[in-house]
Amino acid sequence: MMSIANGVWPTMITPYTEDNKIDYNAVERIIQWYDEQGVTGIFAVCQSSEMFFLDKKERLELAKFVVDHTPSHIGVIASGHVAPEVEDQIEEAKAIIDTGIQSYVFISNQFAKEGESDDVVRGNIERLIDNIPGDSFGIYECPYPYKRIVTPENLKWCADTGRFTFLKDTCCDVDMLRAKINAVKGTSLKVFNANSATLLESLKMGAAGFSGVMANFHSDLYAWLCANFEKEPEKAKLVQDFVGFASVIECQCYPVNAKYHMNLEGVPMNIFSRSRDMAELTGSRKLEVEQLHGLYQHFKKEILG
Repeated sequence: MMSIANGVWPTMITPYTEDNKIDYNAVERIIQWYDEQGVTGIFAVCQSSEMFFLDKKERLELAKFVVDHTPSHIGVIASGHVAPEVEDQIEEAKAIIDTGIQSYVFISNQFAKEGESDDVVRGNIERLIDNIPGDSFGIYECPYPYKRIVTPENLKWCADTGRFTFLKDTCCDVDMLRAKINAVKGTSLKVFNANSATLLESLKMGAAGFSGVMANFHSDLYAWLCANFEKEPEKAKLVQDFVGFASVIECQCYPVNAKYHMNLEGVPMNIFSRSRDMAELTGSRKLEVEQLHGLYQHFKKEILG
């Protein structure tokens, strides 16, 4: 059983060229920036990557490129679990696993249609993992096309198969997080919180780290918090207050604003997105991103040195 390392796993964004192809020069620069920020791993081909707007070939090529260009001390996991039919999901999973990723991540809402029971979910999970070679799978509670939160009972069931190592949790609820973390205690399945506001509390309860969109803005603060929340509790509270409040920017026009922020960080790229109209990033919204960036730089210098 592979183990997913604790820490920060950014949900990687996908930059595009002017002619709407994946900009692999920019992808490589994002990987370098993640490395400089001190992340543990990269979650590629996910919703932040606009996987629902990439074709099968693009999803596969993107996963392969990230694996091939990521330093060996940084892990790579990937999804691409978007096909409606189980047979197609199996074939695509096999192809993405063959790129050399550490773990293949299923999307929880693809296990069953909205309104279908947890029995259907378990049946489809069994069918998938019985037909897909691999000893490290993950689950992402993706909010699109609908959000299916994995219950603590189902999560324990997944952990007990011995083949699940990762959950990207999006429940945004401290009590639910506690129940899930307790449910998988002593197993190889680790819970990574995607919600900034509840991160510190979840780390105290035993969450393994952070895997959310805000790692595309200031991964280094999340990396520091995950590594130091027990050693420096007072400073950790200040960092939590900053990242929690700063996360309201994700409600603006993500991932366009993240691409704009990457430019401010010295990672040049087109801010075009297939999933969001870049015209939504108005002049005022650009100022909001710029002001957050300035505040982040000041905070990092004053608090973390």
